[in-house]
Amino acid sequence: MISNLQTPIDYLKGVGPNRADLLRKELGIHTYQDLINLFPNRYIDRTQYYKINQLQQSNADVQVIGKIVGFKEIAQKQGKRLVATFQDDTGVMELVWFRGQKWIRENLKLNTTYVIFGRTNWFNGRFSMPHPDMELLEDHEKSLRSAMQPIYPSTEKLSNKGISNRVVVKIMQQLFMETNGKFSETLSENIRQELKLLSKSEALFNVHFPKNQTLLARAQFRLKFEELFYIQLQLIIKNLIHKSKIRGFPFEHVGIYFNSFFNAHLPFELTNAQKRVLKEIRADLGSNAQMNRLLQGDVGSGKTIVAFMSMLIALDNGFQACLMAPTEILSVQHYNGLIDMCKELKISIKLLTGSSKTSERKKIHEALENGELQILIGTHALLENKVKFKNLGLAIIDEQHRFGVAQRSKLWHKGPPLAPPEGRGNESLPSGEIRGASIPPHVLIMTATPIPRTLAMSVYGDLDISVIDELPAGRKPIKTVHRYDKNRLQVFKFIRDEIAKGRQIYIVYPLIQESEALDYKDLMDGYESISRDFPMPEYQISIVHGKMKPADKDFEMQRFITGKTQIMVATTVIEVGVNVPNASVMIIESAERFGLSQLHQLRGRVGRGAEQSYCILMTGHKLNNDSKTRLKTMVSTSDGFEIAEVDLRLRGPGDIMGTQQSGVLNLKIADIIKDKDILQSARFYAKKALQDDPTLSNIENKVILNTYKALGKYKNIWNYIS
Repeated sequence: MISNLQTPIDYLKGVGPNRADLLRKELGIHTYQDLINLFPNRYIDRTQYYKINQLQQSNADVQVIGKIVGFKEIAQKQGKRLVATFQDDTGVMELVWFRGQKWIRENLKLNTTYVIFGRTNWFNGRFSMPHPDMELLEDHEKSLRSAMQPIYPSTEKLSNKGISNRVVVKIMQQLFMETNGKFSETLSENIRQELKLLSKSEALFNVHFPKNQTLLARAQFRLKFEELFYIQLQLIIKNLIHKSKIRGFPFEHVGIYFNSFFNAHLPFELTNAQKRVLKEIRADLGSNAQMNRLLQGDVGSGKTIVAFMSMLIALDNGFQACLMAPTEILSVQHYNGLIDMCKELKISIKLLTGSSKTSERKKIHEALENGELQILIGTHALLENKVKFKNLGLAIIDEQHRFGVAQRSKLWHKGPPLAPPEGRGNESLPSGEIRGASIPPHVLIMTATPIPRTLAMSVYGDLDISVIDELPAGRKPIKTVHRYDKNRLQVFKFIRDEIAKGRQIYIVYPLIQESEALDYKDLMDGYESISRDFPMPEYQISIVHGKMKPADKDFEMQRFITGKTQIMVATTVIEVGVNVPNASVMIIESAERFGLSQLHQLRGRVGRGAEQSYCILMTGHKLNNDSKTRLKTMVSTSDGFEIAEVDLRLRGPGDIMGTQQSGVLNLKIADIIKDKDILQSARFYAKKALQDDPTLSNIENKVILNTYKALGKYKNIWNYIS
């Protein structure tokens, strides 16, 4: 049946070229298939019929069966209105029309049974219904339109050109008549029986013309499951193909670098979560396939040490490693965090950023190409064509949502040619590869923005995901409070008390691109008022913002890091990558202007030492509901995954992932937030199908394989599978 669903919409009776053109432009409906996938937004429940004496003064849509027993025209200020007396066996009401009277008068029959539907008004002791929907009872009973009336997505242009909801319902009915309501099954008998799913034909009929609420719910479940099942199937197959086709060098040895670090130089005991994740990474690196893994961990959960230990495995196997971070501040922090550990292990490590001097760059380029340099940390500067590795085996990307796809692929192509490293024979070459071709390095992507599980399963379903979900021992949870501007004096007193204890303070102002001038003014006004309340020489204040030169920014940062200043006033440039264990208070000004993930990232700048830390969210009194929810969430939890779930509910998946990934979630009927249980079930069954039958060639999976192939063939139709 899929073949005739590819028929252009122009050929459906009742559509024609003009309507077809509008449907294409306004709703993206090109074929019968597109039309059948235009699912209603909502439904008007017409399962109930009221008697006139049961009507309530509720302003609700109701349905009544009765007869018109008379008409009258009533003059009013402008023109006339037509009023019909409508009755059933319990009472009388009025039907009113303010336009189209002539047509109505000629076409409506007296003393004939009608079903009327509309919103009632109570006026002068009697109910009336303006411009009711009317249908002869015999037509109503024969009609394909079900008791629950579907309301379809529309646009202003469609309404203006006469393509009303009623017209869409009519052409949908026509489609069902032309196809006899029979549609090819797309799920295996096993899955349908296990989940007690409606057939495809029943589900489509009951989503467009449901007989009752129960059938509608079953139809929606079936179609949502199917949509999510094929997205998951595609992502899992993509991952399996990646593992079977994209070769990686097998890191077979865990040698002297890793073992001596683990046994003699590890600065603290690893958490169970860190150990589990390292095990997953080691298994990937030891296989013949290229690792493609996402490492998720909340702020301060210890991702960097896991990344470093993964690099040591690359070094143990004769390869180089690199770590790329989105900002200079963050790359410098990574470098400073690793340099001492590298010295102890006699590993050569360098930093390459936009501000590296030309002479230094030259040395780095040479040492990289001849293999002397083992680890390179840097920013986008690593992507330059001049940067050539001798044998890059592992690339780690921090906060990957800040890098575009093209940038990441550049790093891919910096892998070594296919010749194995010195001392290793041809036995490590994957069969059938051509010597001299480039093999991509293993890739580990790190993010401190916890991604809700549902979103991760949809957007990153083709990556393997590791989660560090516990904080190192001895970390105290950060106390978070919400304060209004009127509490500012108390907040300043609290700052003085903390500084007296030898602590340091961050005060952060929003930075929103559209109003840079305004933000700068806010920051400078804030800085001036803080300088008045915390005067020199008793207090020293650093200031950091986007308009400063990099050298000035670094100077101010260093003053704060070394403890020469007690307060840092900054914009969100410090959101990622400043590590000052002595800083114990984070004050976020105009906190209502920040998104949840940003608030969470900023809070993560404190709580890095053994002392109790605090986060104070400052706002004015006027707050909308979303802002209140965000602030309440921050105060009540520090679990990044819980915060990400709330963020997903508030902002929707497209916003969270940014433009680059939002297309991935262009779903027809499922909702990734509300339907996460269905998503998990769909992923389970997709995995199970592929585990039991990797090529989907068994007879019971034939229907799944055919549907999967058809989806690939008609991408323009099922475009929600990215």
